[in-house]
Amino acid sequence: MVLVREAVGLTLRAARTSQNRTLRDVARDARVSLGYLSEVERGQKEASSELLNAICVALGLSLSGVFSEVAAELASRETVILTVVDAA
Repeated sequence: MVLVREAVGLTLRAARTSQNRTLRDVARDARVSLGYLSEVERGQKEASSELLNAICVALGLSLSGVFSEVAAELASRETVILTVVDAA
């Protein structure tokens, strides 16, 4: 099972690293602690909508765009899981 917070974290981390930005840089711009942002990216914490929006703004992303990417990731993983279950 894939958790939404894990998919959100992967999406945010991919965006940050593609911009060659550090956790410290994004955390400062989003006004969240470095440790908290790290936990969100690792899927260990589920960010509130307010904090998620602040992180998106700091990365120059739209919240809807992040949710679209998360939905695509979840759908992709669900397809793999359903295929494996159907094959069994």
